[in-house]
Amino acid sequence: MRVLIAGAGIGGLTAALSLHAAGIEALVAESAAKLAPSGVGINLLPHAVRELTELGLGDELAATAIPTGEMVHFDRHGGRIWGEPRGTRLGYRWPQYSVHRGELQMILLAAVRSRLGDGAVREGTPLESFDESPTGVRARLRGDDTVTADVLVGADGLHSRVRARLHPGEPPPLWNGIRMWRGLTEAEPFLTGRTLAVAGSNSRAKFVVYPVSERNGRALLNWVAEVRLPDGSPGPADWDRTGNLGEVLPHFADWRFDWLDVPALLKSTGQILQYPMVDRDPLPFWSRGRVTLLGDAAHPMYPIGSNGGSQAILDARVLAYELARAASPAEGLAAYDRARRETVNAIVLANRRMPADRVLHMVGERAPHGFARIEDVLTAEELAAITGAYRQTSFADAEALNARPSWGGGS
Repeated sequence: MRVLIAGAGIGGLTAALSLHAAGIEALVAESAAKLAPSGVGINLLPHAVRELTELGLGDELAATAIPTGEMVHFDRHGGRIWGEPRGTRLGYRWPQYSVHRGELQMILLAAVRSRLGDGAVREGTPLESFDESPTGVRARLRGDDTVTADVLVGADGLHSRVRARLHPGEPPPLWNGIRMWRGLTEAEPFLTGRTLAVAGSNSRAKFVVYPVSERNGRALLNWVAEVRLPDGSPGPADWDRTGNLGEVLPHFADWRFDWLDVPALLKSTGQILQYPMVDRDPLPFWSRGRVTLLGDAAHPMYPIGSNGGSQAILDARVLAYELARAASPAEGLAAYDRARRETVNAIVLANRRMPADRVLHMVGERAPHGFARIEDVLTAEELAAITGAYRQTSFADAEALNARPSWGGGS
């Protein structure tokens, strides 16, 4: 079996490694002329860290990433509302990691080229079109390069050409009115040095910050500033779109806490990116015949609960597992669809509801000038609802994950 993967992002490269480990030939076609460590930070759930560890990348991850010790919510004045352990402190056998997306992509890319050969990833060759027959898929790449394969995997992101072919006429990505600015800044570590901190709420403005690496006693901090805008257009949904300080700083000009100076962090950032918070409605199918979808091409979602990159990695591993044990490519893709689609569709919808933010909004309404004791603002049941919100999307199954047999023969 030969599999053509459109897209060399986190999901596409993990799919190539997973297919190779399962004895299946893989070729990756990437639109970028030259892959480089771009982007900002992401979080990887223990579920995804397990899969990358089983692919033999555990040591490299540990050398560059930060094991997330806790997630803590604060109000816009820096008062602590709620917190919970993460990773091994929550009972998982594997850590949760915060990592620079570009560094993770380079780890995966180097592994693919080392194991599958230098020609396994073709840069500057986006998928232009494809035709499917009962015996295979014929894909045309840029430059009149034609590739035949038994399976085509669309791992080509939010604006996937493969998805557009499988689901013609789908409307543009759906914007919820929130614009995000993102950046990386070297600074002193804050709180425990392993904290994923969230301040404010999406009812107006929210600030997320966490370390993705350490450098000579200082931390490289990833930050995300989210602002709900009552009017305007979302603009292009392009992860590399440049933003500027003047757009974001006015919304956080007085957000100075005893544990973090937000304006100073924003001002010390060299490059700021902007992106509208968008997703798409869940699909009724990912797979048709010998063609399927993976990652953002299958299930773009709001960045809540550390699920974006993590779910793409899980897609890749299940795809390889099902193809390796199926009687035919079409049967393998159908089994992959059954195993993953409804599960991830539920996460997309749970993220869209933003249940934790509803509780955080209550704090802003009841205590607009801050509080001394959160117990005077929220009931025990309301505080517990934050924990329940994250259980819906990400953290309900430590025991089940720890006990589940490997998809790839590792442990």
